[in-house]
Amino acid sequence: MAPLKFCANISWLFTELPHFSQRIYAAASASFEAVEAAWLYESDLQELQRAKEATGVEVVLINTPPGDVNAGDLGLGAVPGREAEFRQGLDLALTYARALGCKRIHLMAGRVPLGSNRQAVVEEMEAVFVQNLNYAADILSKVGDLLLCNYDVDISHQGAAAQYAKILKAIQMKNSSCLSLSGHVQIAQVPCRNEPNSAGELNYRYLFNTLENHGYQGYIGCEYKPSGSTKEGLGWLKDYCTHSK
Repeated sequence: MAPLKFCANISWLFTELPHFSQRIYAAASASFEAVEAAWLYESDLQELQRAKEATGVEVVLINTPPGDVNAGDLGLGAVPGREAEFRQGLDLALTYARALGCKRIHLMAGRVPLGSNRQAVVEEMEAVFVQNLNYAADILSKVGDLLLCNYDVDISHQGAAAQYAKILKAIQMKNSSCLSLSGHVQIAQVPCRNEPNSAGELNYRYLFNTLENHGYQGYIGCEYKPSGSTKEGLGWLKDYCTHSK
C-alpha cells in the first residue's frame, strides 16, 4: 500500500506568520510537498507565485470567496439574490487557481441567510446552488483541467447525504466531467478541531488505515487548529511517516 499524502492548510497552519507566502515557505521547511488554503485573495498573487516556484510546493485546493464574513457570509454558491457576487468570486478564484497551478476549487454553498427560516428556504437555496454549479461547470469546461470539488452541501443539515445526491442528480450531465465526485479529505480532531493525535472522538490511526486500504491517492488536507505552535504539533505526522515506511 502506498503511504498517504498530506498537505498543509495554510489558513489554519503556520498562522504564526502573517503572510500566506511566508506560510508556503514554512510548510516546505516542515516537509510538506503541498498546501491548500481557504481565501488567499488579500495576498499578492505574484508573491504567492514566487513562493510556490521557489519551494516547489504544489497548491492543491483553494476556496471560492466567502462573501462578507463580518456579516455572517461563508460562501455564496446557494444564497438567493447573490448570484452576481458568486460569479465575480468564481472569476477571482479561477484567476488565482490558474496562476498557482491549482486544479481544485472548493465551491462554498454558504449559510442560510440571517433571519430566514431554514426549512422555508431550503428548496430555493438548492435551486440556486444547482444553477451556480452548472454555471461554474460551463466556465470550467472552457478553461481546461480545473475541477470543482467539496460542494459544501450543508443547507439542510439533517438528511445531508440525501440532499447531496439530489443536487448531484440535478446537475446537468454535460457538466459532469468538470465536477469531481472523488472528494477531498480534510482532517481535524473532534470536538476541539486540534491535531489528529489530540484527545477526541476520532481514531485517526484506524481512519488512515482505512484510506490506505481503499487506495486513496489524493492529498489529505490538515485543516486543524494547532494546540500550540504548528511545528510542535506535527509529531503525529512524523509518527505516521515513520510507521508507513
